[in-house]
Amino acid sequence: MAQFFKQTFRWLRRLLPVEYSYPAIDIQLPGHRSLHLVGSIHMGTQDMQPLPEQLLRRMQKADALIVEADISGSESPFEMSGEFPPLAERLPEAQYLHVEKLCEELGVSMWTLNPLPSWQVALMLQATQAQRLGLRGNYGIDYQLLQNAKQQNMPVIELEGPQEQFALLQQLPDNGLGLLEDTLTHWHTNARLLQTMISWWLDTKPVTALDQLPNTFSSELYDVLMNQRNLRWKQQLSDLPPGNYVVAVGALHLYGEGNLPDLLADKKV
Repeated sequence: MAQFFKQTFRWLRRLLPVEYSYPAIDIQLPGHRSLHLVGSIHMGTQDMQPLPEQLLRRMQKADALIVEADISGSESPFEMSGEFPPLAERLPEAQYLHVEKLCEELGVSMWTLNPLPSWQVALMLQATQAQRLGLRGNYGIDYQLLQNAKQQNMPVIELEGPQEQFALLQQLPDNGLGLLEDTLTHWHTNARLLQTMISWWLDTKPVTALDQLPNTFSSELYDVLMNQRNLRWKQQLSDLPPGNYVVAVGALHLYGEGNLPDLLADKKV
């Protein structure tokens, strides 16, 4: 664990140049392709609006905005038609009681969660936790960037899109039971992680070093949700035509084993 934290610190020191007051790194790819890679947080607080002036200036110079998915619309891809066994039949008693306790604290109906796949239960609990911490989707970094791109009539490029993300979640083993179990195990750690990432965007001082970030995914989930996606994104970014791009991806993709900047490093000029 100590070695993981040391590696994380080194990665973050390399990733976050002094001149930016938010998590970002500039990457130059062969063929005159410049990437301003931004570590986004998908939900934010009202104080995170407007975006930093440095980032807005980069947007003015960009030829396109690249995001994981265009979430500026109101439609949701997460509509489920099938029903699943009750959570009491899918979870050990201790975990089921933990879900019950969280539902009571968060004001979430167990009746609503029971027929949902485990991955969707996890995401609903995570989203409600974030809302209780004062976070809202319309203050998220990628959402604000999308609104800015629309104002400028700037092209938006999706690395995945909502439907592809939905398909990925549907393909998780045991309907995403591992994601739900990790959510329960690291409930308080995830809350601290959200608060840490928020602080990156509220502090106006240059980002020179960040707190050490824990890994809250099992190795199997980390491979599916982080490693494999980073590899796909590396290829997509490497295939871009010449131009200047602002690329907003979840901040967790910027560090750890197989992080996106390291994968792109061998493509640098």
